Order: sequence, then C-alpha cells, then structure tokens
Amino acid sequence: MIPLSDIDRRPSRFPLITILIIVVNSFIFLFELLNGPTFVIRWSLIPSQIAEGRNLITILTAMFLHGGWLHIMGNMIFLWAFGPEIEDMMGKVRYLLFYLSGGIIAFGVQIAVNPSSLFPTLGASGAVAAVMGAFLITFPRDRIRTVVFLGLFVTIFFIPAMILVGFWFLIQLLSEVGTLIERPSSGGIAYAAHIGGFVYGMATAKLFERRQSRNRRGL
Repeated sequence: MIPLSDIDRRPSRFPLITILIIVVNSFIFLFELLNGPTFVIRWSLIPSQIAEGRNLITILTAMFLHGGWLHIMGNMIFLWAFGPEIEDMMGKVRYLLFYLSGGIIAFGVQIAVNPSSLFPTLGASGAVAAVMGAFLITFPRDRIRTVVFLGLFVTIFFIPAMILVGFWFLIQLLSEVGTLIERPSSGGIAYAAHIGGFVYGMATAKLFERRQSRNRRGL
C-alpha cells in the first residue's frame, strides 16, 4: 500500500518545511550517489560509536541519508502523504523541531535496543514515523487516498488513517519481534527506530500543536 494524500482536509498554509525536507533529502541522496559508500558510512550512525560517545553528529546527519532509491522514495512519499497536515497543525518552526526531535528519539531507541551494533543506521524513517504517529492522534478518521496492489491489479482505496497507519505500526511491531528472535545482532531495517519515532509522535503531537489549530478544531 502506498499512501498519497488526505482527502478530507487541505492545509491552510503552503507546506514549505515538508517540501524543504524532501528537497534536502533528495539533494543529499544525489550527493551520496556521486561520492559513493565511503561518504554514506562516514555520516551514518553506528550505534556502538554513539554508545561510546563518539561521532555524535551522526545522530543528525544519518537522518538525511538513505540506502537506495526505494528507501528514499518510500520515506518521501509517506512524508508527503502525512506531513503537510501536521505542518499546518503545528506551524513551520514547531513542525521542524518536531520532525528533527522525532528522528533523534527514533535513533535513540534503536541504539538502546542494540547498543553494540556495528552496522550503519541511516534514513528519515524514524522522523517520518513520528509524523505518522502525530497524524494518527490528530486526524484518526481522515481518509487517505491509497494505492493498493491486489496481485496484478492496482487500484485506489480511501482508507481511514486509524486503519492504514495502525496497520503499518502493527507490521513494525511484528517485524521488530521477528528481528530480535531471529537476528538480534544483525543489520537490516531499523524497526525499533520506526516504533520509537511513531510512539514519540503520538505522545507529543498535542504539545507541538499551535493554539490556533486547537481552537479551530474545538479542543
């Protein structure tokens, strides 16, 4: 399933920060392609190094790196599907702070789960997961225009956020359990970061919400 957009509301303000985040991620990914694996490894987060207090800057830089075309395309599509409404609800500055702190918290959870890991960790997935968590809390009944693949057929469904995002989160939980059971020390997808970012987004969405948005929704 590929989420495209919220069909029940339109942001009242131009989603400048969401677009800038997508542009910056895209530019850095092109820079990765030009500079090769050495650049990626240099600026990726290595959990064991962070646990030892080394290369702390990578907690931030790794958030803007990606492991391939599918990785960055998936993250940016999900960000575009859920980000504009959350940016509108929080305001530009709060939204940027929320996004960055969500990514940092997500990496922190990944490090806590496996602090001795030597595998590079990278990607915007944790920060995007925080945005999804905030969306679930704020607009759970909004319907998301979603591309659904049914075997050889492709169709569009309008799926409530609570179902679409809730299903995504369930998959992350089950995947993390499977990872811990089968390959506790290996690399792969950082499901713990996804979970940590998502829970952070759910827990803090209201704290970052602008008062005007709260009043407009009658809360």
